[in-house]
Amino acid sequence: MNYETALQTAIDRLHDEGRYRTFIDIERIKGQFPNAVWNRPDGTRQDITVWCGNDYLGMGQHPAVLEAMHDALAATGAGSGGTRNISGTTVYHKRLEEELADLHDKEAALLFTSAYIANDATLSTLPKLFPGLIIYSDSLNHASMIEGIRRNGGSKRVFAHNDLDDLRAKLAADDPAAPKLIAFESIYSMDGDFGLIAEICDIADEFGALTYLDEVHAVGMYGPRGGGVAERDRLAHRIDIINGTLGKAFGVHGGYIAASGRMCDAVRSYAPGFIFTTSLPPVVAAGAAASVAHLKTDQARRDLHQERAKVLKLRLKGMGLPIIDHGSHIVPVIVGDPVHTKKISDMLLNDFGIYVQPINFPTVPRGTERLRFTPSPVHTPPMMDALVHAMDALWSHCALNRAELSA
Repeated sequence: MNYETALQTAIDRLHDEGRYRTFIDIERIKGQFPNAVWNRPDGTRQDITVWCGNDYLGMGQHPAVLEAMHDALAATGAGSGGTRNISGTTVYHKRLEEELADLHDKEAALLFTSAYIANDATLSTLPKLFPGLIIYSDSLNHASMIEGIRRNGGSKRVFAHNDLDDLRAKLAADDPAAPKLIAFESIYSMDGDFGLIAEICDIADEFGALTYLDEVHAVGMYGPRGGGVAERDRLAHRIDIINGTLGKAFGVHGGYIAASGRMCDAVRSYAPGFIFTTSLPPVVAAGAAASVAHLKTDQARRDLHQERAKVLKLRLKGMGLPIIDHGSHIVPVIVGDPVHTKKISDMLLNDFGIYVQPINFPTVPRGTERLRFTPSPVHTPPMMDALVHAMDALWSHCALNRAELSA
């Protein structure tokens, strides 16, 4: 085989389908997010506004977070020096896990290097802890959950998205004595719709199943202390394992699970994705702990975040753009074609200094390609005006007319 030719063929296929991913080189500027600088391929630099970042609350720039990281760096240096088991557990890791357990009102929390790894490692380990485990997974679960479930060697059932009848039917068809776990999300990031937490917990009780909830796109932003949708709806006590991230609303890096002390201890002891990975740098753990602690009391930031998202959705709807609105902070504008989506993204960046990455298959189904805007409390009204005017100009007057784009 000519391996280079095979690689080029695979890459060319993505280009032909209009879904080849390009990364733009940006420089975040301390204290000025969501403003940034784009280092263009031609060597020039352009000021841009980031509208697709996951630093949902701007905490990556918050003084309390930066101060904690500076202090930890001065005190400990750069890296952790090892895995959690071999010299890589510090006071910063322990403090962060304590903050997270308190956030979710659980006995314990367990840190991972990312929420992806937390999902993958935990879900792939659970059948070792519960022989014969059957996992029931929502069809729109994140790739990290799908991968963890796929790799675990146990049984799985995929139920239609948010379809309680399908979930109940699949549970009823299996051995009542078999251990069971239902895995789902609180907010599904591509459409911004909510999982049916209370209803799924009721079904879990009915069939004696554990519950596993991914709150990645909700922690920090929902609930009176930022504990997520489960906290907002007073349902956290009904969830056995909560997965969250430190790289989105908390603005730093890493992932975790929060659960009973025995559950965290078992996962800690059996999950290769935890055991054999160098732990988070103490400086990162310190910044994340400061962010979690701060957001437990900063309701004003959460309120402003929701307000910004609501206003942007109202304005885009008023222009007749095909947006999906399930009431969350995520603002998807459906284009429906990968080539058109990329063209609009490129024109927003080049002509208006607005950065929003196109979302194409396989992240979303074919025919639902979109621009996914993530407004934050630090996106100012003038920034929103600029975005709305740019979208109106492109949707109405460029060569890709509105009717064509909506088709």
